[in-house]
Amino acid sequence: MSLLSSPSRESAGPPQDEAAGAGQPALTVVPARHPWRWVATAAAAVLAAQFAHGLATNPGWDWPTFAGYFFEKSVMQALLVTLQLTFAGAALGFLGGIVLAAMRLSKNPVLQAFSWTFVWVFRSVPLIVQLLFWANLGYLYDRLQFGVPFGPGFVEVETVHLISSMGAALLGLALHESAYAAEIVRAGIISVDQGQLEAAAALGIPRGRQFRRLLLPQAMRAILPSAANELVNLLKSTSVVYVLAIGELFYQVQVVYGRNGRVVALLMVATVWYVILTALLSVLQYYVERHFARGALRVLPPTPLQRLRAAVGGVRLDSGASR
Repeated sequence: MSLLSSPSRESAGPPQDEAAGAGQPALTVVPARHPWRWVATAAAAVLAAQFAHGLATNPGWDWPTFAGYFFEKSVMQALLVTLQLTFAGAALGFLGGIVLAAMRLSKNPVLQAFSWTFVWVFRSVPLIVQLLFWANLGYLYDRLQFGVPFGPGFVEVETVHLISSMGAALLGLALHESAYAAEIVRAGIISVDQGQLEAAAALGIPRGRQFRRLLLPQAMRAILPSAANELVNLLKSTSVVYVLAIGELFYQVQVVYGRNGRVVALLMVATVWYVILTALLSVLQYYVERHFARGALRVLPPTPLQRLRAAVGGVRLDSGASR
């Protein structure tokens, strides 16, 4: 009987903790204060305001000259050359990087040694030295023969006619990029769970198809951030080819300010175009990473356009809006 009546007694009155606290005032939750955060924010705002004021009021920036040359015909043609060098160098560089990464991960010691030596050499030598070397290859070999190795040649070409300034620039950028891309691709490949390859081998899938259809697509999530960063670095590295007298963006603004003496304004033209191109590449990086995240995330994050529409329309984004 006492066992049956004890629960009713407990439920008849409030718990002891609630009864004890009934006569006390409610606690007030005070948010944590961060005074130094506000000091740092104020200092950053003041510095940004001073910099913006200097940009607007300092006549040394010479904004009229900047506006006059920003869309000038020769500058736009040089910008096109910069884009050609960037994307052609990136395509050839990452294609070579994939091959070098596969060689480095091979069980063949000769392929491993070749890949390691290639990466070591081309990462050690500065890009400007590589460009000058390829541009002056004719001093070492005046003719190139194509035929049997260590035997007779069937086709003979003069080196001067084979490698132009543009070809030397593209060759130097591609080989330099291949060395860095090889390590980026290799890091992405070794980040994939090796158990999947063991399962694919157990199913009888050939090694080449394992690499193309299973390993590389999954490694893209680890490869893309570093690859995009390397692409931005390649975009800026195209300015080094001015040593070969190629009319890319930086070389062209040098030619213009060599004639009119407006150094700062023309340098700002090149700077702003590099910033715009880097921003466009960052947007492209975001959407490519979002595409390859579909297999890893159940719900994709909203795009900047979706966030802007939600902010303008006052709509709260839910999980279904980002699919």
